[in-house]
Parts: sequence; C-alpha cells; structure tokens
Amino acid sequence: MRLGVIDVGSNTVHLLVVDAHPGASPNPYHSQRSILRLMRYLDAEGAIVEEGVQLIIAAIAESVRTAHEIGVDDLICTATSAIREAPNGEDVLARVTRETGVVLDVLSGEDEARITMLAVRRWLGWSAGEILLFDIGGGSFEIAQGVDEYPDVQVSLPLGAGRTTINYLPEDPPTREAVSALRSHARAEFTRVREELFLDRPRPKRVVGTSKTIRSLARLIGGPPDPETGDLAPLHYTGLREWEPTLRDMPSNVREYLPGITPERGYQIMAGAVVLRTAMKVFEVSTLTISPWALREGIVLRYIDALDGRGAEPVDAEQDPDRDPATAA
Repeated sequence: MRLGVIDVGSNTVHLLVVDAHPGASPNPYHSQRSILRLMRYLDAEGAIVEEGVQLIIAAIAESVRTAHEIGVDDLICTATSAIREAPNGEDVLARVTRETGVVLDVLSGEDEARITMLAVRRWLGWSAGEILLFDIGGGSFEIAQGVDEYPDVQVSLPLGAGRTTINYLPEDPPTREAVSALRSHARAEFTRVREELFLDRPRPKRVVGTSKTIRSLARLIGGPPDPETGDLAPLHYTGLREWEPTLRDMPSNVREYLPGITPERGYQIMAGAVVLRTAMKVFEVSTLTISPWALREGIVLRYIDALDGRGAEPVDAEQDPDRDPATAA
C-alpha cells in the first residue's frame, strides 16, 4: 500500500509518502517540505498569529493536493509542539479542518518520544540493547530510554532549536552572554529530568540522536554520508565542542552555506548545538549514533503494525485537493 504522512512541526510541514506493508521496511516514494518557522509567528502569549495560521493552512492544502496526485491509500496527519502548546491551538486546528478538510492528530511530547523510539529500535535492531534517545525538534527536545520497541521512560522539554533561538539567542550572531544563559537554563532542565527519571535506568548500550537538527550537525562535523550505506558518521562531543565557537560567531545567513546546514536550519542550528552539547554533557555521552528514522517513520511503522489484514481505508473524500481554502465556509 502507499501511505502518506503529513507532519506539521514547528519548522516545516513535511509530507512523506512511502510504499509499505506488514513485515517489510517502508520504502520512501516522495518527500516534500514547506518551510514554516512557526516560532517566528507567535505573539507575546505564544499564540500563533494570523500570518502563521495562513502558512499552516496553505502548506497542508498543498501537501494534501500532492498526496492525491500521487494516489495514496491512506493519509495520516499529525501536529506537534507548535500547535500543541499554542493558546489558540484548538482554534487553529478547527480552521485547518474547515479550510482543508484535514483533521490533525495532535501528538503529546511523550507520544513523540515513544513513536520515535519505535522507529529507532526498528532501524538499529534488538542487538542495540538499552537505547538512550535524543530528539531535537523546533519546539521541543525529547529524551527516551529503554530496551524494548517503546521506551520505559520518556520526557519532552521546551528546548527545541527554534524555541530556544527565539527565547535566548535573538541577536544574529548571538552574544557570548546569551549563549551562556541558554546553556545554564538547558543544564538545569537536563539535570532535573536526569535525576528524576533516568538515574535508575541501566547505562545505555547505545545513545542515538535523530531529527534534522542532529543530522545536520553530524553532517557538518563528521563529513558526508558513507557512499555505500548512506549512514552518517557518529557525532562526537569533542567535535561539537570544537565547532560551537565557529557557529556562534557566524550570522545565520553564513551558517546556511556550511555542509549539511540548509537555509531553514541556519538561523537555529547554533541553539540546537548548544542544547545538544549540554544534554550530552549532563547525560555523560561522548558519542551519538545517528538514526535516519525518526517520528514520521515511527508513525508509518505504528500504522502498519495496526493493520488487521483488511487493508486501510482510502483518503477521506472530503479532503478535496481542488478545494480552494479562500472560498471555504
């Protein structure tokens, strides 16, 4: 079957289309991103302003249109921290449904961690043993640990790369004092959750990083993917520490020309590097294995696992790709 996933994150609306069936690895067919940077469209109370809402609606409508053109058998639509934590999130969800026909399933931070752990476990296999997982999004930072497909403990913190850029590193490039303030805040948060939730866990056999921010940093520091496997080199704490001053002194429009750093990541990669290095320091991690599978792949795997042999229902006919949002009721 051909399955589509629309993921509304803090930085992008991402459509992933895969060919998948039980017992097989999902085979990517199409990937499409629309840049949002929603953290730039929040008012003083954290509500998404009208311009941001319109960007969300337009990107979802385009993704649905593309999914119909491709001919997916089912379409899963999810949203994460930006809409989840916005005071007007319910109103935004209602508008999305009214103007595009899409009903977004809003995932909690704990759901994100659990589903991402499923993807990482399937990618690495059972031989990876006890896994500690770091996942940086635009709005949140998820940590999970366990020996099974779903973690035994997980937590979501408001330390995403976009959110911390807006809240702590507004100047471009940031000042040393601002970077220090972000590091201190992140250290306090990571220390608290480690002491409360993770100290009783066994020492992980593998520490894994996933998300575009972590993959970008791994590409920058470790070089291009292996030409045979496509795998990125592990991300070492020492390499991250050495690169951080260089990233700090560059404006965002220069960072985007670095290897692995795309334009939509250039403005927030510095905050991502600070937060990730702090997490590695607090959790005493010297090396991260990089997983190419993350939340979207986990959503696909969970869907496949739930199939009962009758097949999936087709895309809702009300999600009309030709419907004009401007004329919707």
